[in-house]
Amino acid sequence: MTPLSATQQQAVDALVAARRLEKVVPDQARARAFLAAAADRISQLPLLTSAGVKYDIAYDAAHDVGEALLAAHGYRTTNGPGQHEALGRFLRAILDTPPGDAAARRFDRLRRARNQSHFDAKPVGAADADLAERAAQELHAAALARKAGG
Repeated sequence: MTPLSATQQQAVDALVAARRLEKVVPDQARARAFLAAAADRISQLPLLTSAGVKYDIAYDAAHDVGEALLAAHGYRTTNGPGQHEALGRFLRAILDTPPGDAAARRFDRLRRARNQSHFDAKPVGAADADLAERAAQELHAAALARKAGG
């Protein structure tokens, strides 16, 4: 596992201080399981024809990658509202250089669009679904580059 830089650790510590994340024992087996789930979802994306379904599966894959990185580094989101937002902040904190920095920044936009789709019945289009797919793929590649999951 690639250790966090001082800047990355400082950003993560700020999330802990703000009670958005909690420190836990690193769990490489959990990280591997989330990465495998993400890879499985990503592998199914080319088979999907519905933009909304594709978007949701891609978002779930991106979220799985975030959970894998949290577990690998020994963190989890705190209970309560805002867990997906906190995960996005964590992704931006630790994926601050290529590969993955652009996808980490994109995750929050994906989260907001997903919320609008789910809670405001605002549909997502094919371009949105393709963007979500690329983000999931890039986040997965970045997690593997960091050697998440051992």
